[in-house]
Amino acid sequence: MSSNTTTPATIAELGRALRRGTTTSAHLVRAALRRIEDRDPAVNAFVLVDPAGARAAAEQADAELAAGRDRGPLHGIPVAVKDLIDIAGLPTTCGSASSFGTARASEDAEIVTRLRRAGAVIVGKTTLHEFAYGATGDRSVHGPSRNPVDPDRMSGGSSGGSAAAVAAGMVPLALGTDTAGSVRVPAALCGVVGFKPAFDVLPVQGVHPLAPTLDHVGLFTATSHDALLAYRALAFGPADGTGAGDLPPDAGTVAWIDPEDIAPADARVTGAAHDSLTHNGLTPYTLGGALGDTAHLFRTFSTLQGHEAFAVHEAHLDDDASLIDPDVLARLRTGQAVTTGQYAEADRARRAFRDRVRRLLDEHPALAMPTVPVTAPRIGRRTVQVGRTTTDTRTALLSLTSPWNMAGVPALSVPVGHVDGLPVGVQLITNPGDEERLFALAAAVESRARTATAARG
Repeated sequence: MSSNTTTPATIAELGRALRRGTTTSAHLVRAALRRIEDRDPAVNAFVLVDPAGARAAAEQADAELAAGRDRGPLHGIPVAVKDLIDIAGLPTTCGSASSFGTARASEDAEIVTRLRRAGAVIVGKTTLHEFAYGATGDRSVHGPSRNPVDPDRMSGGSSGGSAAAVAAGMVPLALGTDTAGSVRVPAALCGVVGFKPAFDVLPVQGVHPLAPTLDHVGLFTATSHDALLAYRALAFGPADGTGAGDLPPDAGTVAWIDPEDIAPADARVTGAAHDSLTHNGLTPYTLGGALGDTAHLFRTFSTLQGHEAFAVHEAHLDDDASLIDPDVLARLRTGQAVTTGQYAEADRARRAFRDRVRRLLDEHPALAMPTVPVTAPRIGRRTVQVGRTTTDTRTALLSLTSPWNMAGVPALSVPVGHVDGLPVGVQLITNPGDEERLFALAAAVESRARTATAARG
């Protein structure tokens, strides 16, 4: 196993250096471009790099700082954007050779407009599973995005390139999208922070859809503090650059959801995630059966996603069938078989589940569980062994993340250690409006994880 990961400077650290005058955005961009050139061949995080655009934006960022205009914590910071999100003048391929996303975008997606307004410098677009319809990250016209910890392993998907770009230290911030776990899954597998905000908090205008009632824009960073800075800047505008505060008085306890209540899980992964909560004053208590009958939870999700994904792609499937990856095409065709009655029934089940989750979070403001029940599978593997159970890889990877897309609540994946040398993440969930609690809890978890890493070193 050869690791291509690194410990990058954080957004907060780079911001302090920019404001002290000990670096410039132009220097940060040159360094990022060098790292991409050096490291990307091993992991295939990028499908397109825009040196000219990045240099021009960096020069503007430096000129504004010199003139006293500070746009906030992302000002001058190099950023990567998933190749599902439109950037004016650049192609949006959606990871496909089909006609669906081959034209150059005429205008920026709203989230890209917000990035620019915050002073961020976009250096390129990242690899994704075709159409964002896959959790493995290894089905793309551009080839698989690879896990920087072990390039023979999956990065996860669909936003695997963005996770790999941050994990390999190429950029300190990358955007992804999350319909079933496509930010949190690759974050957990690659060992970075991945944040899915509440539904519709970060805008999806100009983001090519997969399943519109489930799609979210999300963030990858090296630390939860960085994720908080980026989230505040993109959701609420200029911020003062401060981080998470102290834990709320009732946040020392965290409600633990046993992953086995939902799907099979590797006991070592579960143990690592649970252990990460037992330090720094956090006291997990188990809620048995809190989510109700979960036997059909993933089927409900898949019905919703499949029906909506087929509707998005129906118009071009016949003409482009030979250009679409067979796995992706077969999944889209499966969605064709979902009737309007089946979709309506799944939607009723989704609303009931969402209401149950909101009531649960009113009583227990923070939930926790592993982000993914396994470590990163090898590229190309379509089944994984979880204990004594052989499971479809996609189902396993998404089993613990997809429920929170149906509920539309904020969910944050934080790296907490390793099993067999591969990263493990813990997932924290709360109600919309209580995001500060997630970031405060994550900061406590990270403190323990850093201590454990230092001890191993």
